[in-house]
Amino acid sequence: MANHRTDTKGGTVKVTLTKSPTGFNRNQGTVVKALGLRRIRHSVELKDTPATRGMIHKVRHLVEVTE
Repeated sequence: MANHRTDTKGGTVKVTLTKSPTGFNRNQGTVVKALGLRRIRHSVELKDTPATRGMIHKVRHLVEVTE
């Protein structure tokens, strides 16, 4: 039986940086970098995992998410 957390199949989520992390908590800037976002309007597709969702939740005021 496959583990639903580590299963390779599954969806992806597209994350776009819409606001600069400058002026917010330094940890939030670190999370933005960890997501792979480099500049405003830069988008990346990430695997939809609980860890990714937690990171997105932490910076939800800076990013836009498309499923």
